[in-house]
Amino acid sequence: MTKNVGSIDRMLRIVIGAILVALVFYMPDPFSPWGWIGVVPLATGLIGWCPPYSILGINTCSTKS
Repeated sequence: MTKNVGSIDRMLRIVIGAILVALVFYMPDPFSPWGWIGVVPLATGLIGWCPPYSILGINTCSTKS
C-alpha cells in the first residue's frame, strides 16, 4: 500500500471523520450511523491510503512512499 492521500486531504479527512464520530455523542438516537460513517474518512486519513483512489489512479500525495 503506497500512500496516495496528501497532507491537506489527510487533515480534512481526519477532521471530518472526528466530527462525524463525535456526533454520535450528541445525537439523541443511540443507533445513529454517523459514527460508523465517520470511521471511514478518519481511518483513511490516519493511514494515508484510500482504496477508491488506488482503483481510480488518483494520488494527492506529493511524494512517493
